[in-house]
Amino acid sequence: MSNADDRFAPPERLVRALGSEPADEAAHEWLASLPERVREFAERWELALERVHQPGGRSSVVILAHGADGTEAVLKLEKPGGAAALEHAALAQWNGLGAVRVLRAEPEAGALLLERLRPGVSLRSLAEAKAVLEATATLQRLWVRPAEDHPFTTVADHTARLAGALREQSEEPWAADARSVVDEALELRDALTADSDEVPSLLHGDYEQGKVLAGDRAPWLAVGPRPLVGERAYDLAWLALDRVDTLMASPGAAAIARRRVAKLADALDVDSNRLRGWALFRAAEAGVRELSSGARARGELLLEFAGML
Repeated sequence: MSNADDRFAPPERLVRALGSEPADEAAHEWLASLPERVREFAERWELALERVHQPGGRSSVVILAHGADGTEAVLKLEKPGGAAALEHAALAQWNGLGAVRVLRAEPEAGALLLERLRPGVSLRSLAEAKAVLEATATLQRLWVRPAEDHPFTTVADHTARLAGALREQSEEPWAADARSVVDEALELRDALTADSDEVPSLLHGDYEQGKVLAGDRAPWLAVGPRPLVGERAYDLAWLALDRVDTLMASPGAAAIARRRVAKLADALDVDSNRLRGWALFRAAEAGVRELSSGARARGELLLEFAGML
């Protein structure tokens, strides 16, 4: 392997995320093999590599590149195991409408070649009111009817797994202060999944302002889906949590949080009570998960937000 390959070693953020579990040998092996995988796909797809995008994500590496014809692109490599295949299936169905376009793919190997957006320019660069306006407009384009043979998990099944982990974690001594919020979140999740009669949509699954980047083909395009199928309020709920640190530092944070939920529901014609329920569940689940990983400040912030709803 040439020394030049060292430029494309996994970023530290990815190493910390995947290397934190000593028993996960597959993740360690994948991280160690990344420079060679980068070289392999660069040769196969005739790419000239530029640099690794920093700080990057927690499950993949993104490398800026351009093709033999000069087309600017990004090479995204993810640990094989299904996530890339699901991302590819969602992006292929959207076909560039509201989301980044796929140029080439070997999803079974965890490799996607995507059109180049502006990786350092997301909706978070805008004032909040403008960012929310653009975020809701982009999200609405993604809510399409999934194909009949789609491979995506339902919101009900996905949140059942999250709820199971949440119940277990909430019994730990460090989660004692969160139990009332967790109990409400679990009750809401059960009720929401039991009585939804909405026609399921294809959902982004991990939608936030930082996942919407500036582009040339369209002003703003979504990236990094973790696609699901289900009711739209679930997708919108994560957007309600955006910039939560700024919101929680504001006077009258509880009233602001509730107004935000009401405005988002109204903007996209979603039932405000269902959006409130999913926002509370997602905030509580993420908060306890952050606590369990040692990110106490972030976890407590999310749980406080949940409690205000």
